[in-house]
Amino acid sequence: MTTPNNLKYAASHEWAKAEADGTITIGITDHAQEALGDIVFLELPAVGRVVKAGEECAVVESVKAASDIYVPVSGEVVDINQAVADAPESINADAYASWLFRIKPSNPAELDALLDAAAYTATF
Repeated sequence: MTTPNNLKYAASHEWAKAEADGTITIGITDHAQEALGDIVFLELPAVGRVVKAGEECAVVESVKAASDIYVPVSGEVVDINQAVADAPESINADAYASWLFRIKPSNPAELDALLDAAAYTATF
């Protein structure tokens, strides 16, 4: 299981990456995909949806269970990864390459409040 040091993490098992254009890319962690097992369905938020940190905004389903995905920072959804929605099993192959959606943050400081890799791995 990998936990890249260049990302921030939510205790609810989402990762967040600050992009050069000011957006934040969100996905689920390797730990989350491993716990879920074979992922078979993904429901992503609509582009334009305004979300608050901690809000349920997507759903991932595996052969074992369905799980909510929470947005780690507040803002507006500006992009979704349709390729991953069409092939959700790609999350199992590489959770960090299989981003789910991008947010234009309304409060970029919320990213700083997330966990670093060491703190995240200490939660499980």
